[in-house]
Amino acid sequence: MNISIITVGKLKEKYLKQGIDEYLKRLSAYAKMEIIEVSDEKAPEELSETEMLQVKQKEGERILGKINPDAHVIALAIEGKMKSSEELADTLDKLATYGKSKVAFVIGGSLGLSEDVLKRADEKLSFSKMTFPHQLMKLILLEQVYRAYRINRGEPYHK
Repeated sequence: MNISIITVGKLKEKYLKQGIDEYLKRLSAYAKMEIIEVSDEKAPEELSETEMLQVKQKEGERILGKINPDAHVIALAIEGKMKSSEELADTLDKLATYGKSKVAFVIGGSLGLSEDVLKRADEKLSFSKMTFPHQLMKLILLEQVYRAYRINRGEPYHK
């Protein structure tokens, strides 16, 4: 399976880079992984509703430009469906079984995802009702994808 993680912003924190690199290395035994970072839109700290929509729209256009037309798109969104690790494993297993060899997970910037990206998504996934830094979500998502492969292969994982 080819899995892309399309995300807004460059990762700067060394400790997150190390964790992400570790999970990318572990996942290489199971899938072809790719992290695609699109630039975030520079904006002042205080934004009007219109300005927030414009920022999300510009970031969304960059994201949509990186999504493979054949990909099954899973957008990470607070309003998405929450799944257990086993349910995520089942989702990835079913996608592979039914010929969806390209999966793109999308992580928005600090303001979230544009409506256009959410419309393109085949499903929306929520990790929590809490808000997490989008950079940290890369690491959390990679860990869960790794866990999903371990579950699907009947390999041990921490419960």
